[in-house]
Amino acid sequence: MGDLFLEVVTPEKVQVSQKVDMVVAPGSLGEFGVLEGHVPFLTGLIPGSLRYTAGGKPHLLAVSSGFVEVSENKVTVLVDSAERAEEIDLERARLAMERAKERLSKERGRKDIDFMRAELSLRRAIARIKVGEATKGK
Repeated sequence: MGDLFLEVVTPEKVQVSQKVDMVVAPGSLGEFGVLEGHVPFLTGLIPGSLRYTAGGKPHLLAVSSGFVEVSENKVTVLVDSAERAEEIDLERARLAMERAKERLSKERGRKDIDFMRAELSLRRAIARIKVGEATKGK
């Protein structure tokens, strides 16, 4: 294993803090991968699956929007939420997806619905479902 270090931080806790072989994340301009020696950069993160390998073993997290900084063989991920696949309640995620879809089906001019927030909720729910199903089966 190289000297690449991953830290995934939410407002509640540090979800991951360990040496890893590689990281693949859902950037705002598309999915990107990081290996040891990667050029430094900062980018936005969209809701999706963050994958990493540590000691040859794959790991998967559902992440919300946030930021990623790569600098000096360290990947720092700052997100509102990050859940390991085994922590995801699939039924709750499916209900959240249905609620978000219902909000998004309303007329766009309504002032009582925050459509941007509903769209982010939908993306987060879909990410949680994909990550949860990847390890728990369908």
